[in-house]
Amino acid sequence: MRLLLILLLLACLSACSLTPILERPAAPVPASYPMVANAAASTLPANAVGWRAMFGDPRLQRLIELALSNNRDLRLATLNVQVAQAQAHIQHAARLPAVGLDGTRTRERTQSTDGSGQARREVNKQTGVSVALSAFELDLFGRMRALSDAAFARYLASEQGRDAAQVALVGAVAEAYFAQRLADEQLQLTERTLADWRQSLELARLLKQAEQSSSLDVAQAEGQVALAEADLEARRRALAQADNALQLLVGSELPGDLPVALPLERQSVIAQLPAGLPAELLLNRPDLRQAEQMLVAANADIGAARAAFFPQISLTASFGYASTSLGGLFDSARQVWRFAPQISQPLFQGGRLRAELRLTEVRKSEAVAHYERAIQAAFREVADALAGIGTFERQIEAQMRAVTAAERRLQLSDLRYRAGVDGRLELLDAQRQLHAARQALLELRREEIANRVALYKSLGGGLHERDVTKTAAVAAAH
Repeated sequence: MRLLLILLLLACLSACSLTPILERPAAPVPASYPMVANAAASTLPANAVGWRAMFGDPRLQRLIELALSNNRDLRLATLNVQVAQAQAHIQHAARLPAVGLDGTRTRERTQSTDGSGQARREVNKQTGVSVALSAFELDLFGRMRALSDAAFARYLASEQGRDAAQVALVGAVAEAYFAQRLADEQLQLTERTLADWRQSLELARLLKQAEQSSSLDVAQAEGQVALAEADLEARRRALAQADNALQLLVGSELPGDLPVALPLERQSVIAQLPAGLPAELLLNRPDLRQAEQMLVAANADIGAARAAFFPQISLTASFGYASTSLGGLFDSARQVWRFAPQISQPLFQGGRLRAELRLTEVRKSEAVAHYERAIQAAFREVADALAGIGTFERQIEAQMRAVTAAERRLQLSDLRYRAGVDGRLELLDAQRQLHAARQALLELRREEIANRVALYKSLGGGLHERDVTKTAAVAAAH
């Protein structure tokens, strides 16, 4: 027994590894972003800014809480972590010897014939107890270790995948919420505009009855009202679809006690975040860390495939006692032991092992390509969001001037129409221009906020409810 333990210890200590050294590819992106904001409104990196600090609307905060509790995609990602964790534990357990305690108690009746021809019956009893080691593989070439490392890396990847799912969910809820706010405000604007145009139509009809205008003016006003009514139905449909999208993300019916929503122009969303360097994305974004761990797992699979070419040595052993009587079971003379080492060397398998090795190498190449593509996609997401910082602000300022000019034009056109200087067509065109300018301003406000959300998400924000530094300070105080 002592010799067996020594052999097992030496085997574990002498195990070598055939897993190749992992050389992570260089990030296939420039060293800096093409456009960086001049100043940052937050001194914390985006992945340390809590979503409560990022989004100040109480209604949106409540919706994110519900989504984190009820969203099915996030729940599946969490379950996937638990599955990968169990698989990693199973694979790690395969590296350790499985020792079991066996106990047996048998009674056997035999019948034989003695020399006189008379039948003789005998009852044999056997009692045994033993500690057994069952088919433990000596990991001399690191196959079991490589499989365990691959399973552990996939478990880490699943954890990062769960974090990536939460980041994506927080961003998606925010985007869907602001899309809903846009649809609601555009609907309200269309309703107000339709009410104004209906009054204008009524005025045109009164003027026609007083023979102060022609049927053409009435027809033009009726056409404009009809277009506004059609636009109103489209806005109602857009709002219903936005509600459905938000409800799907939240994962449950929206409660009736939600806080009152803030209008788009009063939304409190951090405008600028420090972008840092592209290389920092590898530390800040969980989806990139997930791709990196999948690369580690694919590299470990190569080591397991290489080790399959070498002999596999397994041990089966047992030590215990066996006796015909229970009282004398543990006498030293009743000791029994069994030691059965086994070695297996592949000779001919039709090229299966080489094909499996080639498959692991190809999958590693796929993991490298996926890793590089994920880095490139992350770089573009950040660069695109940075391009919107500042440009949206200037665009909104210009659009607000356009709205002001359209309002002034409508006032002048209405005065000229009432004075008989201009025709009805000029007034209708001014009304349409103002309506389109206001709708465009709402759309720009929503796009500008969505760009802030995109920058927050692309920099890895959304994983924490509150700022990391503040949370750490509160924990340290307690």
